[in-house]
Parts: sequence; C-alpha cells; structure tokens
Amino acid sequence: MHYTLHQLKVFSKVCELKSITKAAEELHLTQPAVSIQLKKLQEQFDIPLTEVIGRQLYVTDFGNQIMTVSNRLLKEAELIDATTSQYKGLLTGRIHISSVSTGKYVIPYFLTEFAKDHPDVELTIDVTNKNLVVDSLAKNKTDFALVSVLPDLALETISLMENRLNLFAGQDYFHLVDSFKLNQLEEVPLIFREQGSATRKAMEEFLNKYKIRPKRTMELASNEAVKQAVSAGLGLSIMPLIGLRNELNLGIIKEIPLKGLPIITNWNLVYAKGKMLTPAGQALLQYIKTHKEQIIEMNFK
Repeated sequence: MHYTLHQLKVFSKVCELKSITKAAEELHLTQPAVSIQLKKLQEQFDIPLTEVIGRQLYVTDFGNQIMTVSNRLLKEAELIDATTSQYKGLLTGRIHISSVSTGKYVIPYFLTEFAKDHPDVELTIDVTNKNLVVDSLAKNKTDFALVSVLPDLALETISLMENRLNLFAGQDYFHLVDSFKLNQLEEVPLIFREQGSATRKAMEEFLNKYKIRPKRTMELASNEAVKQAVSAGLGLSIMPLIGLRNELNLGIIKEIPLKGLPIITNWNLVYAKGKMLTPAGQALLQYIKTHKEQIIEMNFK
C-alpha cells in the first residue's frame, strides 16, 4: 500500500464532516482536489470506505475503522514533527483546548506569557458548553479542557482557582439588594443558561435545595446574553463572579447577598489519562503548574 499522510488527513476530515464540500473548505482545498485524494486512498482498498446514498455521503463500518487508525497515525506524525523541532531547540506544534463558556474569562490569562515565549506553538481555544467539552474529551478531540465541574471520565487534573457563583441584579432591582429573602426568588423573573451548562446545573441545584419554584423564567444560550439581560432589568440570575468584574466596578450590576451563596466550585485544567501529550502540550502543562499562583495573583486578586 502507498497511501500518504495527506490522503489520510483528507479522508479523516471527510469522515468528520460527512461532506466533501465542507472538508474542502476546512482544508483550504478545492472540491476536486479532495475528491482526487479520496479516490487515490480508496484505490488502496478492496472494501469501500464511503458510500453516497441520494446526495448524502456516509462512512462505511470499514471506513470508520480506517478513520480511527488514520487519526492515530496523524497524531503520531505530529509528534514526530514536534520532537524533531524540539531537538533543534524549537518548540512547535498545536495545542487544542476546549473550554466551558465561562472559562473564556479564565484561560487566556494562563496562556498569554506561554504564547509569547513560544510563538511557533499554535494555540486553539474552542469555547462551548459543558456537554460538548465533555464529548470532546471522551472522543479525544482535544488536548486539554477547562471545566468547573469534573466530568465522570478518567482524567488528569490540575486545579487552578476558585469559581464563585452569586445572585446578581441590574439597576431595576437594586432596591432589593439589602433586604432580599430566599422565598422572593419565586416572585421575580429568573434567567437561566441553556441545558448542558454547568452554571445552569449549579443554579438548578441551589433552587432545588431550598425548594424554590420560580414562576417566571427565561433561558439564554450564553453568559454574555444572561449578563446583558440582567443588566437590562429582565430578571435576576446566579452567575460566575469572574465574568462580571467590569459591570460590578461600573455599578451596572450588583450582588444580592443570599443564604446558601456563593456556590463555590473550582476551575480545573484536565486531560485524558494515558494521553500522549506532544512536547508543546507537556511544556504548557509545566508552565501552568509552575506559574499558576503568580498568574492568579496578578490577574484575579
């Protein structure tokens, strides 16, 4: 057999996206170029890798097996390149980090100086909700993940810093700040994150603990959307303190002290047990372990 790494890379992307058109866009190739590479790879096998039914491309069972092996080979090839560069005195490679949405207020500060020191390392941060972050860990699609609630997976964990969640209100509710009681949560509109969010789960667990049954609720898909809704006076919400520092300093939002709050979790950088980290990944891990206290002191105190 005479398949190339380029053919495997193209095939893997086609399998991932189930589309030659989308694979071409992501790989910055033309559709004919992708089709040619796919055809050349298929010529190496007597069993079909893909099939087209109607206008939809499907990956066969055999194709899925080849895709799994291909992804492993591509990872090993990246490791060879990175190791070669390391022996030349360079740190290169790619590091992919998945972060829950609130983590966007945290993770950049732990990467800034590392990125400056190693400009040839490509850092990619995918910010999404908790369920998708857990899925990326389970399917080995990411090198590291930033989470505030540890998923039920076999993980190596580096504890970073506290994540504090409080009840916050916009100016329309400032008159309640000094006198608000738990049972009043049933009378005011409450704003929730979407299903799958760790913030939503923490808020629901708090309400269930105190048997609070809100009468009016709203669901929004991001922390920024919730923050804007609270600022505009649409209701109250339990949110991570770390994403509200500017609004609190400007007096746009205020914390409402309440029994049972704050909810305190912890920000953790995690990766799968047994994962073969590249030299760049190992360097980032060592950097964070060495400098995390200094980073927290400079940016979060």
